[in-house]
Amino acid sequence: KSQNLLLRGCSCDTQGNDCTCDVETIDAFNNYKLFPRLNELLQSDYFRYYKVNLQKPCPFWEDNSHCGMRDCAVQPCPSDEVPDGIRAGSYKYSEEANSLAEECEEAKRLGAVDDSLSKETRQAVLQWAQHDDSSDSFCEADDIHSPDAEYVDLLLNPERYTGYKGPDAWKIWNSIYEENCFKPQNVKRPLASGRGESFIYLTKWVSRVCVEKRAFYRLISGLHASINIHLSARYLLQDSWSEKKWGPNITEFQQRFDEVLTNGEGPRRLKNLYFLYLIELRALSKVLPFFERPGFQLYTGNESQDAEMKHLLLEILHLAKSFPLHFDENSFFAGNKKEAAKLKEEFRLHFKNISKIMDCVGCFKCRLWGKLQTQGLGTALKILFSENLIEKIPESGPSYGFQLTRQEIVALFNAFGRVSTSVKELENFRNLLQNMR
Repeated sequence: KSQNLLLRGCSCDTQGNDCTCDVETIDAFNNYKLFPRLNELLQSDYFRYYKVNLQKPCPFWEDNSHCGMRDCAVQPCPSDEVPDGIRAGSYKYSEEANSLAEECEEAKRLGAVDDSLSKETRQAVLQWAQHDDSSDSFCEADDIHSPDAEYVDLLLNPERYTGYKGPDAWKIWNSIYEENCFKPQNVKRPLASGRGESFIYLTKWVSRVCVEKRAFYRLISGLHASINIHLSARYLLQDSWSEKKWGPNITEFQQRFDEVLTNGEGPRRLKNLYFLYLIELRALSKVLPFFERPGFQLYTGNESQDAEMKHLLLEILHLAKSFPLHFDENSFFAGNKKEAAKLKEEFRLHFKNISKIMDCVGCFKCRLWGKLQTQGLGTALKILFSENLIEKIPESGPSYGFQLTRQEIVALFNAFGRVSTSVKELENFRNLLQNMR
């Protein structure tokens, strides 16, 4: 039965009809074209350092369960290890903030707008400062200027098994599914037993609701599946005084995804992973004009590396655009305008609530990657729902209508890197399972 979870030829859509994808096509595209380039990009200074506040209190319940295990700990960066261009440049990134050193210096003083600035620049600076509170935000943004916010080197804090599990972990996922997925009260908890019976009720409900609500549920389920793949692929196999050994745990993977062991839910979870992949890939293909502008830089202060990384980023975005089986997001919010606007706002607020729940995760390393991946998915949704604004971005001059902060950019590409890695890891598990037959 293990072959059933390989999903050959599955239909990666919100119900079975909303879009069509061929898993073999995605696997080949991701594993041999996109993943190697994306992995190289995420090793660079611009994308490896992420500023995050891991000390924010849980807004929903009193939480004293911070994981004391060493594998849950996060190693913050000493400030002298973070490149100057990143530490100085944690303000909003835009064409004007990136193009000239003098304007970078001006942008550091966002709090007090200098009257010597041009009217156009003053307007742009004010927009950068107001951006994170805009109505287009899908995430509860961290206050990166808080004394508790620290730079974290993502390469030194990989996402992997930490030992964070049991009631505390289930409480997080129950809250995400139960309180935030447009789910009626009479539908049982998706994670009540941890293995699958109650998922049958949820699956029947998902098949009856509108495309937007199905999509929302499937994005969350896909994110959950992706995280579980990472934990199974980088499992602590040996922990002795002499060494730690991390690697794939086939038993753990099968418990989460095997069709028989999960009462048929495992393959659905993996379909949702592919659906998440298509949504985030579509966002990358749509945001190309923002990054293509000559004035935009991935600024770290290292001019040659910055230029090289921008070239690689554009190569990845053009590759994303060339994918032949893109998801058609035009089916979202396409009905009655008033109802569509109401549903879109509900969609945004539900997702923003999920980003707040990440402050309740008791394991700091899990909290770090949870916050980054929800911000990355929120940024992808923001892009998809801002297509008209992106199309109006001028080739030169400031982009007034659409902006991305450095935090959003780092989160967007790292989050997609996690999903891309999950698709790659599936190939590895597929080979391991075939060798066991």
